[in-house]
Amino acid sequence: MPLSEVFMSVPLLRPFPGLRPAPRHAAQVAAPPYDVLSSDEAKVLAAGNPLSFLHISKPEIDLPVGTDLYSPAVYAKAAENLTSLIAQGVLVRDAKPCFYVYRLGMGEHVQTGIVGGGSVAAYDVNRIRKHEFTRPDKEDDRVRQIDSCDAQTGPVLLAHRNHPDLKAAIAAVTKAPPAYEVAAVDGNTHAIWVMDDAAMLNTVTKAFDAMPAIYIADGHHRSAAASRIAKARRESAGKDAAHESFLVVTFPIEEMKIFDYNRVVKDLNGLSAAEFLTAIEGEFTVEPVAAQARPAAPRSLGMYLKGQWYRLGVRNPPPADPVARLDVSLLSDRLLGPVLGIADLRKDKRIDFVGGKRGLGELEKRVDSGEMAVAFALFATSMEDLIAVADAGQVMPPKSTWFEPKLADGLVSYPLDWR
Repeated sequence: MPLSEVFMSVPLLRPFPGLRPAPRHAAQVAAPPYDVLSSDEAKVLAAGNPLSFLHISKPEIDLPVGTDLYSPAVYAKAAENLTSLIAQGVLVRDAKPCFYVYRLGMGEHVQTGIVGGGSVAAYDVNRIRKHEFTRPDKEDDRVRQIDSCDAQTGPVLLAHRNHPDLKAAIAAVTKAPPAYEVAAVDGNTHAIWVMDDAAMLNTVTKAFDAMPAIYIADGHHRSAAASRIAKARRESAGKDAAHESFLVVTFPIEEMKIFDYNRVVKDLNGLSAAEFLTAIEGEFTVEPVAAQARPAAPRSLGMYLKGQWYRLGVRNPPPADPVARLDVSLLSDRLLGPVLGIADLRKDKRIDFVGGKRGLGELEKRVDSGEMAVAFALFATSMEDLIAVADAGQVMPPKSTWFEPKLADGLVSYPLDWR
């Protein structure tokens, strides 16, 4: 089937009959995203809770220690555990297609969006826009997981420009109590409402269809895997088959929160501390400060070296290119590469990345311990920067964005066998 035909047949976002926990089980089922926990952390978190979605998203926790994470046994176990929770009535499929309203809270921060099926064809033609490269091994992992479970169990985080009809629909639905609300282990709250009114579903569908594009914030590997699944299944199923969409949660751009994503480096590339400071002065102003040098604006960086914080200012104007002007790019292009010899952030083992939610104290800890030689604190990438990169069809450097709060796995899954 030509992709253009598929593209015209499936809305940008469509309702689906979600597979979700019976309300009394929601708190036990909800789990952190599969990719923020190690296997050991997941095993500890799921201990004593056979209903945790980690038994599906991290099924190796139910297999012998040392099992290859990519072995067929892992994916088979995920499918077995999913089938078991359905058989027990822990997970129940809605009788008809729905949208779902997802409210996510972290302290005083609240964001409210829509859970739906994002169009694979729209992703393939870059109407659902990406800003990162993917790794084949991670794509392969998600393809096997989806194929084995015949469901998409991990949502892709999207962002959209708000629309008055969406705001009105969400406001109307959230007047009632949620179907369930759970508190995560990190203290964040997750609430789900079911939107099943036919007129409202039509309104929401049309509101998304009017948008020129929506944007992937987190979940590039899950999106790419969904595209591969659809391509493999397309010839044997109808043009509106379930595989032509994938599980997404999309929030208004202005409600989303990006934290800084900081860098730590193991050595100074053979330079002494004094030589290193001299070497960077061509591209940065260097000012020692008494307190932590948290950047207050773009083009300003913090640096921690031998127990001392410095404030770095970018000397020369940034280029106009939407990727090259990012602070993460300026650091790489003007310091990490030419001074420290780090050319490939994906492969170089001398560099590591620290999510901003961990605080600048984590940077101090890793340098003071001797594990790392220097740390860099960056100003958080903005949503408008992300959109500019995606609209230009470009990609950001690795580890440019850290979104918080994180979605939970298990609150709504997308089965691939509905019609």
